[in-house]
Amino acid sequence: MILEPLTAVDGALPGHLLTEVTALYAANREFSALSGDFPDPDGIRVEQVTKALADGLAHPDAKVLLARSEGRLAGVVITLARRPDPADPDPWIGLLIVAAELHRTGVGRELVRLVEDRLRAAGHAAVRLAVLENNPAALRFWTALGYLVIGHREDRAPHRPCAVLRKPL
Repeated sequence: MILEPLTAVDGALPGHLLTEVTALYAANREFSALSGDFPDPDGIRVEQVTKALADGLAHPDAKVLLARSEGRLAGVVITLARRPDPADPDPWIGLLIVAAELHRTGVGRELVRLVEDRLRAAGHAAVRLAVLENNPAALRFWTALGYLVIGHREDRAPHRPCAVLRKPL
């Protein structure tokens, strides 16, 4: 599996990539329904995904990484080099989404390992993330990978209850 950054070309995100990423989001209907990020989890459109990705890329410390395996899109990860809170020195994994047909095959674990390796190589000592409280499957996934719950709070914009997890690298 390889990770490649998603970058704008002449100020726009490439259409063929947006189509692939939209299909990945649409196939993960359960996550979209839990998160509430899209008004209709059964009708996710390219325009909505374009906006979500552009919003993510607007943050100066954000990276959108596309995971490819055997030439196809296997997942998307959004990382933040740091949060605005000066008391929080750790980078964050803001989103991890794996192609639905690859769930429970080890692809998610591999993708997390690659992201952790990148962060470790950049000199980071730990990584954090937040899991929606209404997503126990995600909490089980992350804790199985060694992430520990260090607190609970609402996420920034939609104010949804989340568990905050951290893992030393």
